[in-house]
Amino acid sequence: MQSSVAESMRRILIAMLCVTLMLLPSASAELVTRIELRDGGVLAERDLGIRTGAVSPDGTDVLIAGMDGYARLLSADEADNREMDVELLTGRSSTIHHIDWHPRGNTALLVGEDGLAMRYDSYDHGVTNVNGTFAVYGKNLTAVAWRPAGDFAYVGAEDGSLWKFAEHTGFEVLDNNGVSEITDMDCHRNYNVCFMTTIDEGIAVIDQGHAVTWIAQTSGETWVGMDCADPTLNECVGFASGLKSKAIRINTIDASQSKADETLMFDLPSGEQIGVDTGHDGTTLVKMAPMSMVRHNPLLNEAYTVLIAEDAAAWDEIIAGRTLAVVWETSTNNGYMITEFGNIVAFSPLLEEVDAGILTVLVLGAVAISVPGVILGLIYMNSPWLQKKYNRWRFKGK
Repeated sequence: MQSSVAESMRRILIAMLCVTLMLLPSASAELVTRIELRDGGVLAERDLGIRTGAVSPDGTDVLIAGMDGYARLLSADEADNREMDVELLTGRSSTIHHIDWHPRGNTALLVGEDGLAMRYDSYDHGVTNVNGTFAVYGKNLTAVAWRPAGDFAYVGAEDGSLWKFAEHTGFEVLDNNGVSEITDMDCHRNYNVCFMTTIDEGIAVIDQGHAVTWIAQTSGETWVGMDCADPTLNECVGFASGLKSKAIRINTIDASQSKADETLMFDLPSGEQIGVDTGHDGTTLVKMAPMSMVRHNPLLNEAYTVLIAEDAAAWDEIIAGRTLAVVWETSTNNGYMITEFGNIVAFSPLLEEVDAGILTVLVLGAVAISVPGVILGLIYMNSPWLQKKYNRWRFKGK
């Protein structure tokens, strides 16, 4: 009798384990496009050489810039409406490489070739030189980032030099510079802690006192972007060629003690990371070549495709053959892309993705209803004692 009971219990446990395993979530490696593309026109009939763009802190405007001092203000919500544009006059013929808005959103810094360092003012749409540009004259400035306090910005150059900037003091070079090109910079939105990426010297952190510290285990990679996308996390993420990424955990007490996590790789058959832009809801949009896009979610530490290159080429082979300069979202999977040439591509969620979401809800509802019955049925089928009790009850009155 005891062996029979033990055998029944063993079968019940095995059955429950099988059901539990069936309910565990599985990670899909499926490469799919999750957005639908629409041609939003072109900014000019010639190649504008757009290099950079930045969304204003309130999300209403996008400032773009590029070769020959080109700069333009677009509507974030209606980037395909030319009546909303404001063409800006910089008076310069140098290429503008990077833009960052002041945290208050009234101004933005533009930096570029030959020591170009200018301020855009939203009050009158004027673009003027900032104070102290003589200190960086002749340098190829490649990156700029305001720290959240808004008191200082950091500016990096092709020769590896790093500068802090404030209008009242101008430019002051920082110590512990490298010699490798600074490719990108970003600051955490809740701490006065910033990071910079370089071509081959690794990633460095800039603490609250402007001290520069190089992060261990980050050299040897070709870093192309840095994003502090989610302000609720004490981390920023660097992105490198070879489809690699690495989270940097911020030590909020002593930023110089910030540590790098292990290097992760995107599971993609092809493509190369060329830059990053902050997406909606604390995610990062990774721009790829050929034209494609990946979303990185730092909260879940996962990445998945938004647009694959084959689908972009099938939509428009000419536009897909051009390089993405800037991408932004107004909501998840809704927004715009601009190519270096000046093409504007609007995107919205793919209908199949919406249908798939509804189907998922229906399936999960069916599972929630049916699984308890399946478990009870398996327990009953593997328990002679329960079967006897049921038969006695069923034939009791006959």
